[in-house]
Amino acid sequence: MVEGSDQIEELFTNVGSSRQGLNEDQVRERLEKYGLNQLEETKKTTAGDVLVRQFKNFIIWVLVAAALLSLLVDEIINFWVIMAITSVVIVLGFFQEFRAEKAMESLQSIVQPETTVIREGKPRKVKTGEIVPGDVLVLESGNKVPADAVVFESVALRVDESSLTGESHPIGKNESEEIFAGTQLVHGKCMAVVVTTGMDTRLGLIAGLIQIEEEETPLQKKIANLSRNLAILALVASVVTFFLGLVKGAPVEDMFLIAIALAVAAVPEGLPLTMTLTLAFGMRRMAHHNAIIRKMLAVETLGSTDVICTDKTGTLTRNEMTVEKIFVNENIIDITGSGYTPKGEFLENDQQAAIKSDTTTLRLLKAISLCNNSSLEKRNDKWNVVGDPTEIALTVAAAKADIWKDDLEDVYPRIEEVVFTSERKLMTTVHESNGKTISFTKGAPENVLEVCDDMEVNDKLIELNAEMRRSIMKKNLDLASSAYRILGVAYRKNPDTSSEEAIEEHMTFLGLVAMIDPPREEVKEAMVTSYNAGIRVVMITGDNQETAKAIGNGIGLFDYKTECALPEHVEVEDEEKIMRIMEDCAVTGQELDELDDDEFEALADHINVYARTRPEQKLRIVKALQKQGHIVAMTGDGVNDAPALKKADIGIAMGIKGTDVAKESSVMVLQDDNFASIVEAVKRGRAIYENIEKFTTYLISRNFTEIILILLGITLLGFELIPLLALQILFINMFSEIMPSIGLGLDPPEEGIMDRDPRDPRESILNKRNRVLMLSNAAVMGFASFMVFVYSDPYENLQLARTLTFATVVSMILFVPFAFRSLDRSIFSIGFFDNKLMIAGVIVSFLLTLSAMYIPVLSEIFELVPLTLQQWLLPFGVAFLTMLVIELIKTVTKSVK
Repeated sequence: MVEGSDQIEELFTNVGSSRQGLNEDQVRERLEKYGLNQLEETKKTTAGDVLVRQFKNFIIWVLVAAALLSLLVDEIINFWVIMAITSVVIVLGFFQEFRAEKAMESLQSIVQPETTVIREGKPRKVKTGEIVPGDVLVLESGNKVPADAVVFESVALRVDESSLTGESHPIGKNESEEIFAGTQLVHGKCMAVVVTTGMDTRLGLIAGLIQIEEEETPLQKKIANLSRNLAILALVASVVTFFLGLVKGAPVEDMFLIAIALAVAAVPEGLPLTMTLTLAFGMRRMAHHNAIIRKMLAVETLGSTDVICTDKTGTLTRNEMTVEKIFVNENIIDITGSGYTPKGEFLENDQQAAIKSDTTTLRLLKAISLCNNSSLEKRNDKWNVVGDPTEIALTVAAAKADIWKDDLEDVYPRIEEVVFTSERKLMTTVHESNGKTISFTKGAPENVLEVCDDMEVNDKLIELNAEMRRSIMKKNLDLASSAYRILGVAYRKNPDTSSEEAIEEHMTFLGLVAMIDPPREEVKEAMVTSYNAGIRVVMITGDNQETAKAIGNGIGLFDYKTECALPEHVEVEDEEKIMRIMEDCAVTGQELDELDDDEFEALADHINVYARTRPEQKLRIVKALQKQGHIVAMTGDGVNDAPALKKADIGIAMGIKGTDVAKESSVMVLQDDNFASIVEAVKRGRAIYENIEKFTTYLISRNFTEIILILLGITLLGFELIPLLALQILFINMFSEIMPSIGLGLDPPEEGIMDRDPRDPRESILNKRNRVLMLSNAAVMGFASFMVFVYSDPYENLQLARTLTFATVVSMILFVPFAFRSLDRSIFSIGFFDNKLMIAGVIVSFLLTLSAMYIPVLSEIFELVPLTLQQWLLPFGVAFLTMLVIELIKTVTKSVK
């Protein structure tokens, strides 16, 4: 802040400018010195970046290695089939992720493209990016501030800094005070000299905080670990078997084919494609519920979230000030309805208030409508508002009583205005009607009372004595303690207009108006759902602590409280302060600064409200929670939220009111700014992870089936009698397994999915229960398939025995995938027929299998023979019995942790 006119002149000297502005030569020199007035963009994700990401999957490289090995031994068909499948996986993943990235590239509209400045003594419109230090800005209500500047002339100036600070109330600004880039004028006008531009502004400093290296999501780590382990398994199985065969004298070429078969069997070729499709369709479903996911692999992380850190303004609340109560005639009248839609009722003691016949109440409503510079207009069935949020709330409140500002101004034209100043904390307007004048005043209750001699009650004037003044101020404090912002309202007939001071004298007090930024209607229910799901919600705001706590109490934020106790090793300097924080579950930014890291980390799990915070403190909060092992989601819409959005495991930006810096920093953008959409996204995220578990366990159990089958064959029957060839295994893995797997990946959410605690993010996809289930099922399916091979007498007719074994493994897709629709519950309780995609996938897969057996060209390629109907009875019977055994195994493994 710069103080006094002398300091302003000194500031002009320091920045090399004057009230006449800069000349073109100065502008050119400063553009070269300071650069354009814009934020440095983070490195954009290019098509090449997205393509490279597809090759980070180990399974892709195992498939490529298997393809090259096939080419080495002259198995051309194997080579082209494997490469084609690998290409499909890469291309599909590329297009889905790149499309999501391109959809978010609108991130530079946080300031206006043009701004009015004074140059060479004349006003000019220039591109915002070409503003330089020393430029003189000409700003009025509705303009966004393009750079950090110091005000040297102003009229009734108020600035909305909520995007920067989180404070929902506009801030009054006077001469010598600073205004900041990215904020917006909501009232008055000003001239200001630019002191910093681009990345040197406060907005730029915050933008710099979000330039952090992105970390891998838990799912990325789990997929990488799983892929690496499977790749190692494939390599070990192939190498050991290859050298074991050579030791026993098997031909080198035959052992190469067996090694390829084992490598192909060990790797679930359909896993990358199924994973990509599951996440892609999950993203699409979330988009239908107004949640746009910018990074595909982040979908699962949302489902693992156990803490949501959310801003208050515009996220938990509507960011639309609403008058809820008026104190008039010594009584409280409640006003229903919220937001800027002028619909609501006036209730006194829960009964309809007769305001139409109440002269005093009508006069108060007229006063707040006329002493007001906002506007309310309906266009295209939508209410459009302009002005200070507080004044908009007053205009809307009067409109609910059918008192319309435009109509009133026709009857009571304004002839004078005494603008609001931070010293007086009052605003007064003077109006003429029928040859007489009347003034209306609004402002801080204590300041309004100071200029009043009497009070109107039921259309009668009562002298304001000390006791009445104390009673009014007590009512003011009672309302303020409930998070209301309070204004006093007064009027005077035929005021003395000889001076501004005289206008605001000998007034009549009308009453108090209590307003609040109301919670979103759906927030309370979303809170309950979150708590039932084991998710704790934390409010982080720039507002004061009492307001934040009052809002928190109203939405049930404190319903989820845990016992708070400091560990013994933590030494406390101010025990009283710590005890207060523990009791209130709330802390201010100043108190947070006074806590050392040990104290804060011990308290972080028990604090529900952080008030008066700064951007860097939000980062500290998120880091402390992550250090405690939490998966943290951060919702926000302002520039002030960007650093924490970037650092959080899931950054969730608001799509309507969110700044572009916030969107750029986020993983998810809510199109409707609706807190309930987050809950739906969490539900979808949990369902996606469960589906990943299901199809991964299914696919790998099928791959282990093939490994067990091959190892049983070469161990018990010799290298010449391998039960399945490499190309047959590849056909099963891709054309028979992938479609049922996709069906599992797109399974609808199970009932009660939001009544469970979040999954431990450190838990692998193949946790202990899933590993036991996978190995048990693989053993059952592998042994059953081997017994069919032996029963079919491979010594007599090896091709028929392989065909029957192939048919058995394939027939299992008619039954086994349904058993994997839940890893806990029986398929007979879930049902077979509500996943239509799985049914279609099973049918199509089986038809493809039949084509490989009955179309001569294909049967020759895959070395299969057509089976008779009687011969099919054996594969069908074994497959059905296998499903029943798997259902029994699920019952046994349910208790495995």
